[in-house]
Amino acid sequence: MTVIDSKTLADRIEDLLPQTQCTKCGYPACRPYAEAVARGEANYNQCPPGGAEGIARLAALLGKPVIPLNSANGVERPRPLAVIDEQVCIGCTLCMQACPVDAIVGAPKQMHTVIVELCTGCDLCVPPCPVDCIAMPPVTGEATGWDAWSQSQADAARERHNQREARLAREREAAEARAAARRAVSSTPAQVTEINATATVAAPAADDAEAKKRAIIQAALERARQKKEELTAKGQGPQNIERVSADVQAQIDAAEARRRRLGLAADNTAGNTEIPPTKR
Repeated sequence: MTVIDSKTLADRIEDLLPQTQCTKCGYPACRPYAEAVARGEANYNQCPPGGAEGIARLAALLGKPVIPLNSANGVERPRPLAVIDEQVCIGCTLCMQACPVDAIVGAPKQMHTVIVELCTGCDLCVPPCPVDCIAMPPVTGEATGWDAWSQSQADAARERHNQREARLAREREAAEARAAARRAVSSTPAQVTEINATATVAAPAADDAEAKKRAIIQAALERARQKKEELTAKGQGPQNIERVSADVQAQIDAAEARRRRLGLAADNTAGNTEIPPTKR
């Protein structure tokens, strides 16, 4: 019997996953699920976005029989797209924080917008929304599974997810360094200077893919700004920003507190875009 290296096998399994990063498999992203399957800790029928074809692909790789999708993980369905009701949205940013591929842009207490080209239909933005303003209508007709998703879309989604994870890691490291600098206020000037220098190390230059992402986000923000102005001119802009419940406000305050702890309070747009938020 040929023994396949577990890491190589995990890579090959990950290559066959749709990369929606939806967590329906029971793991926090596609990569951890691939690693669990490679180790024999998870079954290969736990990915609803991949559907029956996805199971067949994994079964062929693993040399196992084709089995039905585990209903405990969900059902195979047409791919949905997140749609935000902008007149109900209160700008809490919770959906932006939940999106695994940075497909939502916006700012605190401002209109949020889904970048259609980037949304994987993962559903993760729906549960944290405190005002139920996000719908997930199907957009692929009767096509489901891999018939509703292409390999190029999967590859792009994986790249965006990896970029997001790397960005969050950099932000955590920078926040930790800033916190250390604050704790070192009573230390020697030389120590403080060294810590501050560590906290302000420049991020790597953006590559072509990052530049394209920035252009897409900029275009989406501009469309959102124009739509907001049109709605405001008609008296149809968001009306409930100042009338949220105490529970909803508590969620918003908690999210803002997390952002401040991470040193992100001044960065109001999704991703590492450095695009200033539109003004109300």
